[in-house]
Amino acid sequence: MRILISNSSPDPIYRQIVQQIKGQIISGELPEAVPLPSIRKLAHELQISVITTKRAYDELEKEGLIDTVGGKGTFVASQNQEFLREKRMKIVEAKLADALSEARLLGLSHEELTEMVRLLWEDER
Repeated sequence: MRILISNSSPDPIYRQIVQQIKGQIISGELPEAVPLPSIRKLAHELQISVITTKRAYDELEKEGLIDTVGGKGTFVASQNQEFLREKRMKIVEAKLADALSEARLLGLSHEELTEMVRLLWEDER
């Protein structure tokens, strides 16, 4: 698990941790049942307060993304595959919305954009 903290980010540190771990879980980079570092260990690695890492883990647990088992540690929670698919689709939709905004700014026609997507899709195969 890799987490990068940016001091120039407008987001608080705990939010940066939540977003990065959440992204790694949704992308499948952190599969279910994988152990996460303890709150103290993560705080030490990131050189931040234990309170900050606890807040991030609490937030992730509230969202159902991680589970804490007393005496054993914190693990990526078992996820409903349909739920994960929905989350990933929301990410794709957001990126497509950004791309559509850019296309409109450039004055691309629907046909040009459709052709661009078709070509990119075929290149990826």
